[in-house]
Amino acid sequence: MPQEPLSEKLRLKLVERVRSVFNDVEGGEQPVPVSDEALFAKDSPIRLVHADIVGMMVGGIRSLLLQMLHPHALQGVLDHSNFREDMHGRLRRTARFIAVTTFGHRDDAHAAIERVNRIHAAVGGTLPDGTRYEATDPRTLAWVHVAEATSFLAAYLRHVRPDMPGHEQDEYYRQFAIIARSLGADPVPLDRREAEVLFRDLRSDLRASPEAREVARLVLTQKPQGAPPAVQALLGAEAVALLPPFARSMLGLERPGLAAFPARAATWGMGRTLRWAFRQT
Repeated sequence: MPQEPLSEKLRLKLVERVRSVFNDVEGGEQPVPVSDEALFAKDSPIRLVHADIVGMMVGGIRSLLLQMLHPHALQGVLDHSNFREDMHGRLRRTARFIAVTTFGHRDDAHAAIERVNRIHAAVGGTLPDGTRYEATDPRTLAWVHVAEATSFLAAYLRHVRPDMPGHEQDEYYRQFAIIARSLGADPVPLDRREAEVLFRDLRSDLRASPEAREVARLVLTQKPQGAPPAVQALLGAEAVALLPPFARSMLGLERPGLAAFPARAATWGMGRTLRWAFRQT
């Protein structure tokens, strides 16, 4: 039998390593199978954006940093999450939810959404100032959603398709809104203009705090099992560079200086390599 080309062996090895980062392989977890009966059609904007691994990792980090500026979202994490001991697990579960709701069979997507809604229903408590918070609060969920949507799209535009047509970007927001509404978020943007307006409106809900800065530090210094530390540093630097200036200031982060250029180039190269490995080019 003919031997497998070296390039194919390297490609399969890279795919295996990446999948081990996002899936609990030791626990028997398998990658989410792509379904022809998903909530969204093949090659639609949301599937294109959410398929790019590097863009989603950069966008995911940026999104988490933004979410921690909302005192209700932050307190929910502090009170009901073991993120300090299992940051990788939290990120892995979030990534799987995105994968299931974007690419999985629609029945699995609805089941995942219902499961998250049940979890949110049990999450609540009191802020340090005595204010009550609930994870089901529509406005808090709206901030979580707009932080995710703007972050994923911004990273995709920066690293994959800076020339993505405006109408496709608007369609991305319309598609992602289906998931957000199912989770109880309100209001939810349906295009770029609404996303910008909502982002500005919800900014008044944000607060800087030592706790938010602590979580930001943990997010940026976490070392996912199987991922080289240098890779995480590059992704974190890119996420910080994509943050709006006010968010960096509130989190005590500095915009990467000259080091941002090689970091961006390396991240771009990494994305190109992974798209080759997953045959997305």
